[in-house]
Amino acid sequence: MSDVAKLAGVSPMTVSRVMNGDPNVRLSTRRKVDEAVAALNYVPNQAARRLAGSRPIRIGFLYSNPSAGYLSEFLVGLLNQASLHNVQLVVEKCEPGQDWEEQTRRLIANGVDGIILPPPLCDTPGLIDQIAKADTPCVVVACGQPDKRVGAVSIDDYQAAYAMTSHLISLGHHRIGFVIGHPNQTASARRLAGYKAAIAERGADASSELTVQGLFTYRSGLDAAEHLLGMEQRPTAVFASNDDMAAAVVAIAHRLGLDVPGDLTVAGFDDTALATTIWPELTTVRQPIATMAETGVQFLVRQIRAKRDGAPESPQHSLMEFSLIRRQSDAAPRMRPPTKIARP
Repeated sequence: MSDVAKLAGVSPMTVSRVMNGDPNVRLSTRRKVDEAVAALNYVPNQAARRLAGSRPIRIGFLYSNPSAGYLSEFLVGLLNQASLHNVQLVVEKCEPGQDWEEQTRRLIANGVDGIILPPPLCDTPGLIDQIAKADTPCVVVACGQPDKRVGAVSIDDYQAAYAMTSHLISLGHHRIGFVIGHPNQTASARRLAGYKAAIAERGADASSELTVQGLFTYRSGLDAAEHLLGMEQRPTAVFASNDDMAAAVVAIAHRLGLDVPGDLTVAGFDDTALATTIWPELTTVRQPIATMAETGVQFLVRQIRAKRDGAPESPQHSLMEFSLIRRQSDAAPRMRPPTKIARP
């Protein structure tokens, strides 16, 4: 550490603060230390840190997510930060319909210092109550309406859906189907509201038959697509609330003999790995899932360390940027009779 301090032109105490993630260190100083660490290939001695009283931080990760792509991105973010901040991850899976109360009780009883919750558990009020009563720091990620008692990292789901719907209208689509996310998740309502606002403001078709309930799963996307594409006057574009359901819409379109995007434009949400592994690749809203998970860990670490120092900090809330990613699944609607659907 002394060598790093000398090369960076700072004190060993400053190096220690940077390595421990102290948010009060100036960015320019942090960069100098990071460059010196990289140049000297410095790695903190974990045994020495424990002897010096720097106990590792144990963070519980409780998940119940139907999307493998989303979970994979989330875990990448968690693991990136865990290695940087001397964090031990304790992972618990809560199967659909399983008692999350017992899982949470076990995490807290096992001595975790904090808990991070992705969708859909971030939208479970009873779970948040249980964690808050135990005085355990918590951060929720991708929650449409986060509880003020916990930290939160999210995007503006309303604006993201509004932007994508506006994009589809600007391409010339007037009749746009929408597959709603799981009704128990607050982000679903925000995305639906953004879609409806763009439809109303731009004068597109607002027929209620164009909005179909989904569950954020591929299977629910298949059912929604069969309904939308089975209409006498089918939509020329479908915007699904996540990539899993959008991929299902593409699959049904192919089964019916429709060309994507020639006969049907399809758009998704999240930009998980699935968006670029299907054909054609999906136009989608990029939600920086891994970065959001990383930020969630940073928030938790900061809160846990402040609590250990006897100066608890209030939970932080951060709204991250989204982006609209155009790929091969969107195009202007054809100005000729649509392809006849081949019924199975």
